Amino acid sequence: MSKQKSQSPRTAAPGGGGSLWDVVVVGGGNAALCAAITAAEAGAKVIILEGAPKFYRGGNSRHTRNFRCMHQGPVSVLTGVYEEEEYYNDLLLVTKGRTDEHLARLAIRTSEECLPWMEAHGVRFQPSLSGTLSLSRTNAFFLGGGKSLVNAYYNCCEDLGVTVVYEAQVQHVTLEGGRFSDVEVSIRGGATEKIRGKSVVLASGGFQSDTDWLTRAWGPAAANFLIRGTPYNRGVVLKNMIDQGCESVGDPTQCHCVAIDGRAPKFDGGIVTRLDCVPFSVVVNKDGDRFYDEGEDTWPKRYAIWGRLVAAQPDQVGFSVIDAKSKNLFMPSVFPATEANTIEELGEKLGINGARLAATVSAFNAACRPGTFHPTERDGMATEGLTPPKTNWARPIDQPPFYGYSLRPGVTFTYLGLKVSDKARVQHASGPLENVWSAGEMIAGSILGEGYLAGFGMTIGTVFGRLAGQEAAHHVL
Repeated sequence: MSKQKSQSPRTAAPGGGGSLWDVVVVGGGNAALCAAITAAEAGAKVIILEGAPKFYRGGNSRHTRNFRCMHQGPVSVLTGVYEEEEYYNDLLLVTKGRTDEHLARLAIRTSEECLPWMEAHGVRFQPSLSGTLSLSRTNAFFLGGGKSLVNAYYNCCEDLGVTVVYEAQVQHVTLEGGRFSDVEVSIRGGATEKIRGKSVVLASGGFQSDTDWLTRAWGPAAANFLIRGTPYNRGVVLKNMIDQGCESVGDPTQCHCVAIDGRAPKFDGGIVTRLDCVPFSVVVNKDGDRFYDEGEDTWPKRYAIWGRLVAAQPDQVGFSVIDAKSKNLFMPSVFPATEANTIEELGEKLGINGARLAATVSAFNAACRPGTFHPTERDGMATEGLTPPKTNWARPIDQPPFYGYSLRPGVTFTYLGLKVSDKARVQHASGPLENVWSAGEMIAGSILGEGYLAGFGMTIGTVFGRLAGQEAAHHVL
């Protein structure tokens, strides 16, 4: 295969004067890149259509930090063992059993071979973070974060001669007689072009950045949600495929939704706006009342429930309150905490009735019982006689200064997606489509019925991205 450099968005001619591509990849994040690399390495002529400008390429993958990986012994930066059954049981815990077991186990088992593949394609890892994340055994952290992973993969695409077109918004996927023929693409908001291909991989994410769609699914409360990831995932291709009779999977009201700093921007705040202090805090609503067990489980297994919990509170806001003992036990938000010398003063600064907040904290403190505090694992330090209880890490909040963070629901990606086979082939009401595959957040609803497991989105994207690229290339070569 001849090698050529990836063209810039200003010079790329995606239609190529009637060019017929072997594999058209729709999307530019982790799953799309894994598909493109795999297909190109098999000898296919590949084009990537990335809806974002070059600076914002990579979708939500830009904001990721780690990859959850099965392994049967120490490997790379991972310690100990993390075998299939433990991994699967962790997934069942957060999804409450709402998962396709066959696809879930496929993702889990295949993750073991993905780690060396990622390293071979330029991804570098660092030792896992300590503290509330508790992930040294289960998750490999990217050195330089998700942006470095994205850049490494784009470099691979360039070396392999993959053509990349930015600001290429796919508006329609043409299906005729159960097979794909072309996509209609708006290039940099201009005229629409048709790009023909022998096969297509759809990896353009969910619909979370279409706030009208989000509001239709969730109701008016969704207008107050913040979108942690890219503003370019508006579900255009997803809707187009569903409208053409493709089978969908997942609940439109389910999503990866975490509690983030209330001062985050509407879009693209990313990982730096996440708050990891919840296990060491009391969390109250705007009335100063607690509403859930802050210590239910370690943060990687429970953090993704807090967005939905906050979403159910008045005005979709909450507040996390800690004291000086806990200030250095977690990764803070990019924004500084609100600080005060008394709980009453902190409440007023946060916009909560100070006396009411002080009463809530006082009742919590009185319910705390002695125990041995372990910040990185469940320690059984629980309250007694308090509703709702706090079942771990329940230490009195009594050492000034006191700190508070505002919380808002932050949506990462939605779980409504396309139904696929275990070969990543898209399923239509009339049967499997002949030459259409999908991967990444666009299919995650098959495995994530609800909740989230830290690093698992990257697992799904990597496993099914590689699988889709392999199958698409095999179909045409």
